[in-house]
Amino acid sequence: MADISAKLVKDLRDKTGAGMMDCKKALQESQGDLEKAADWLRQKGIASAAKKEGRVAAEGLVDSYIHTGGRVGVLVEVNCETDFVARREEFKNLVRDVAMQIAACPNVEYVRVSDIPAAIVAREKEVEMGRDDLAKKPQAIREKIVEGRIDKRLKELSLMDQPFIKDQNTSIEELVKAAIAKLGENIQVRRFSRFVMGEGIEKEETNFAEEVAAQAGRS
Repeated sequence: MADISAKLVKDLRDKTGAGMMDCKKALQESQGDLEKAADWLRQKGIASAAKKEGRVAAEGLVDSYIHTGGRVGVLVEVNCETDFVARREEFKNLVRDVAMQIAACPNVEYVRVSDIPAAIVAREKEVEMGRDDLAKKPQAIREKIVEGRIDKRLKELSLMDQPFIKDQNTSIEELVKAAIAKLGENIQVRRFSRFVMGEGIEKEETNFAEEVAAQAGRS
């Protein structure tokens, strides 16, 4: 994989307006070639999507997905700019795909990494710093290892960082950006709730072996 410098990432960002992480990925996919990376971003719809991200998206849909058997359900709100786009089949399909993704990802709790509260990030760092496998490592090494682990953990909690269940080579963020490029409007996943049958209910534990033995003793 080509060595991607911060300056090269900045040059591509200035050229396309795409986000830093998108630029870095484009350069990695293009072996550090600036022009090919710009083409990659355009093909993915990311360059044009970046220009629309600041626009107000207050229309859209609230949709639901109930998994087979009715044991997992999802409500999700996805916003766009106009009611016209909200009624288009492409947008409806996107919302359904996002809802299905949430149902399939029990660890996902937030839309994006930036939504995760600082207190949770600090707690995760504290847990990682206290792990036995890091105890004898120098502080600077520990910090670097923990940073990598925290980054991975936070992405596990973030919907936008998940590989799309229908195409593992595409993230949900890339899926949304492709829809932005196609539909010509800013699109944002705003919020969601995931419901699991019986979650949070303290269930009575039954020992069937003891029950059978007790019943036998009374007969």
